[in-house]
Amino acid sequence: MTTTFKNFIGGQWIAPATGEHFENRNPADRNDLIGLFPASGVADVHAAVASARRGFERWKRTPAPARGDVLRRVGDLLAARKEALADAMTREMGKPLAETRGDVQEGIDTAYYAATEGRRLFGHTVPSELANKWAMSMRRPIGVCGLITPFNFPLAIPTWKAFPALLCGNAVVLKPAEDVPHTATLLVEILLEAGLPPEVIQLVHGHGEVVGKALVEHPDVPVLSFTGSTETGRFVGETCGRMHKRLSLEMGGKNAQIVLDDANLDLALDGVLWGAFGTTGQRCTATSRLILQAGIHDAFVARLADRARALRLGDGRAAGTDVGPLVHEAARDKVERYVAIGHEQGATLVCGGQRAIGDVLDHGWFFQPTIFSGVTAGSRLEQEEIFGPVLSVIKVATVDEAFAVNNGVRYGLSSSVYTQDVNVAFRALQELDNGITYINAPTIGAEAHLPFGGVKETGNGHREGGWEVFEFYSETKVGYVDYSGSLQRAQIDNY
Repeated sequence: MTTTFKNFIGGQWIAPATGEHFENRNPADRNDLIGLFPASGVADVHAAVASARRGFERWKRTPAPARGDVLRRVGDLLAARKEALADAMTREMGKPLAETRGDVQEGIDTAYYAATEGRRLFGHTVPSELANKWAMSMRRPIGVCGLITPFNFPLAIPTWKAFPALLCGNAVVLKPAEDVPHTATLLVEILLEAGLPPEVIQLVHGHGEVVGKALVEHPDVPVLSFTGSTETGRFVGETCGRMHKRLSLEMGGKNAQIVLDDANLDLALDGVLWGAFGTTGQRCTATSRLILQAGIHDAFVARLADRARALRLGDGRAAGTDVGPLVHEAARDKVERYVAIGHEQGATLVCGGQRAIGDVLDHGWFFQPTIFSGVTAGSRLEQEEIFGPVLSVIKVATVDEAFAVNNGVRYGLSSSVYTQDVNVAFRALQELDNGITYINAPTIGAEAHLPFGGVKETGNGHREGGWEVFEFYSETKVGYVDYSGSLQRAQIDNY
């Protein structure tokens, strides 16, 4: 029997006003129907925002340490249900259980970290320039936060956004990617069980061009956080700029791992396999480019191809699976188009390049781990985000050339350098034009207590995670207390 799921709006689980639903299927087995989810409309978004405004009026008056207590309970519940959540996530998104367990752990870490920040929403107390006067700043909540999240981290990214927003005293309207609605439903159930007041959280399922657009354009949503493509982010940015909304954008990446002649090649090989083919390449931080110094290029490519061919594809819930499917048919079609582009532009196909077929693979959206060598800097394969298991190898002669190739794309999220030269390592930290640089580690692996984000067309300057995200979800208010008993004028020349 097919399960039909609902939105959470106005403190209750309700059907969409449209009366319409969409299917959620397992990308490893398209015959496996997870359920039907609301194809919501504009009216659902309006109802959610109205409810969130009521929730905000109550929640903002709750002391921040008490808000943190709720999130601590959320962390406890996530930990207790880690295996069940991971299984549900793999079923609807595809990546192996080892990865979805990590996805849940990110949520647990974020919950506990946010809980502690309930006692650390620091302001500043500074001397006044006038006698018998007190001057200070404090953090205060903003209002309703619209959160639009992607498919690749069905639990972690919603928690990165929602937990800091809630800790700061805001209400949240969550619009998850339509590819992973079940995980978002499970998360909201946990938030409610932990004691979050019902109208503080709203869950509206549906398609981005309808629900996401309505949320972005709603005048009573002063804060938006969006993770997705640069093209969609451009629309979100234009709209929010016109409406004077606070906006955090986390968009595309074209991340490079640089391996220099002096590197530990075994370590670098492990790093690029994980960075390029973990999550089937469906990460904004995925290693899409491999920049190899000429001295180690040929031997490294040969070893890498052998390792890539040995990766086991299959259902992420099956023991021994290294790489799961792409999230849907359109994603696999896009990868095929870029393989054709690679051939057209003269790159050499080292391995992969085709759909993965046979046995259980025939029922899912699988694609072979693919490596192109002889990729030219500036070519489409080297410049454009693919979001799939395709790695482009670029040969360089010098460190300076490697750094220039890394910086020569419109994105700037993550980078990685493998070297045993401490001087080159510190140069990389300073010179690579990315929000994140790893030394002797792959381009993926951000930690919940550090800021996460990129530069150029990857983001707009705000950061997820760490201490900086709490500044995004709160406003600074300055207070003065004059106890002199007389008029004092700070903006008059008193000298």
